[in-house]
Order: sequence, then C-alpha cells, then structure tokens
Amino acid sequence: MEHSKNWHEKHREASKFGQRLADTVASGMGSWRFIIIQTAIVGAWMLLNVVGFMRHWDVYPFILLNLLFSTQAAYAAPIIMMAQNRQSERDRHHAEQDYRTNLEAKKEIELLIERLNVIEIEKLDKILELLQVDKHEKKKTV
Repeated sequence: MEHSKNWHEKHREASKFGQRLADTVASGMGSWRFIIIQTAIVGAWMLLNVVGFMRHWDVYPFILLNLLFSTQAAYAAPIIMMAQNRQSERDRHHAEQDYRTNLEAKKEIELLIERLNVIEIEKLDKILELLQVDKHEKKKTV
C-alpha cells in the first residue's frame, strides 16, 4: 500500500538544509532542556572561576562569559527569526489549505441541501397525490 504524504511531510522534504537546521536550532534553543543545560554550564563556569579549583580563566565580572553570551545571541536571534518566518509561511499555507477545504465542504453541503430539498419536495408531492387519491376514493364510497 502506497503511503501518500501529508502537507507537513512534503513541506519538510522541500526545505533546504539551512532551513531545516534553523528550525532544529530554534526548537532546541526554545526548550527547557536547553535552558537547564545552559544554566548548569553557566553555574559551573561561575563557581569554578570564583572558588578557583582550576586556574581562573575568566575572573569576575566574567567578561569571557559575557562575550560568549553576546556571540550566542548574535547567532541565535537571526536563526530564530528565520525559523519564525518559516513558521509564518507554514501557517499561511496551512490556512490557505484549510480555506480551500472549507470551500469544498461548503459546496458539498450546499449540494446535499439541494438534494434533500428535492427529495422532500418529491415526498410532499407523493403525499399530496396520495391524499388526493384517498379523497377521491372517499367521495366515490359516499
């Protein structure tokens, strides 16, 4: 049995490597896992530099750590913006697809209503015909 691909699978396959990478990085940076790991690393960095178990490579006020954060922010912001732009594009395509589906459903519902009206009119005509036949038969018997 052949598997037909849904819209998301087709869109993912059409994405270029850089676009998929931006999506992956943005989803990773927007997770609790990333925040927890980064917090642990920063805490360890600061603790090791304050206590001095190792050589103080970044003494207070942690200028190297601030430089690393600035570099991370300089790369993270555009990557996250690329992912958000792509998400907006996906949402727009999805909304267009939903709109088309809704239009098709509306047309089908209108056709069904027309068919039901025709059936109801035919039934009413049949009932009226039966009533008239019954009325004529009653007149004949009276």
